[in-house]
Amino acid sequence: MTKTKTNPFFDFLKQNLVLCGIVVLIIATAIAEPKFLGASNLNNVLRQLGPLPFAALGMTFVIIGGFIDLSIVGIISLVGVITIGLVDPLGQVGALLAGILLGAFLGWLNGFVLTTCGAMTQAEVLFITYGMSSIYTALALIYTGSETLRISRSSRSISLFTTLGSANIGIIPVILIVFVVVLLLMHFFHRKTIWGRAIALMGGNKDAAYLSGFNMKSTMRLAYTINGMMSAMASIALLSRVTTATATSGTGYETNAILCVVVGGTTLKGGKGSVLRTMLGVVLITLLGNCMNMLNLSTYMQTVMRGAVLVVAIWLDNRKEL
Repeated sequence: MTKTKTNPFFDFLKQNLVLCGIVVLIIATAIAEPKFLGASNLNNVLRQLGPLPFAALGMTFVIIGGFIDLSIVGIISLVGVITIGLVDPLGQVGALLAGILLGAFLGWLNGFVLTTCGAMTQAEVLFITYGMSSIYTALALIYTGSETLRISRSSRSISLFTTLGSANIGIIPVILIVFVVVLLLMHFFHRKTIWGRAIALMGGNKDAAYLSGFNMKSTMRLAYTINGMMSAMASIALLSRVTTATATSGTGYETNAILCVVVGGTTLKGGKGSVLRTMLGVVLITLLGNCMNMLNLSTYMQTVMRGAVLVVAIWLDNRKEL
């Protein structure tokens, strides 16, 4: 049999579409708007990477597991307002830890509700997690009385939040360094632990995972717990940057997180994906938003562009199976 010759260049493009897209986007925008590569804008881009990477990182595990989660809108919002409310009674460290634990609990609660309802398909979990998001948002509205909470009004020190929101080590924002540490830990968890492999196996073939001895309900709850914890960290990163929290702070993060995961190459069918590739998706989507702002594109056109990117990403995902 004769082997079909392949072109190394096209093979590289096929395997690294997102990376090539990032390079093309940077070059095209730099030509159209030279200020794009200025130190001020690059620092702004690094700061914009704060909340979204955490949200996308957690969503990666859910989608690899073969599911979806729309509740992160409510989790981000509720964790943000509760964290601010706990600064005075618990102090900044206590409030931060309580916020992360709250997010993990809400994620676990999602998994518990889903497994109790017997929801094991994306269509089923889509509507249930949307309902859970509505509950969390309503709780945030009740807690705040529909008002904006400001962390600056706390009577105790908020230096930790200030450091996370605005401090740099060299030219690198502190929150980005924190995220890289979390990313490496989650990558190790995904690739090197039995629980990480269980989530991937569940997404790839639930029957095979069950026959291999994995508890599907526990594995599903684990994936959602991780997503809840990462959503809480996204909420804290957002709170630290903007210094306020409302009952709608998380609006839009669910679609952007899913967009980053899909663009990064994680298949919506579940079973295949990488947290590291998701981060390439985060960089591409963040750069795309920054580029459109630099080029003064309207909000409506930016929404059109993000939608187009999602459609193309899903089309490419389906083409992989052909």
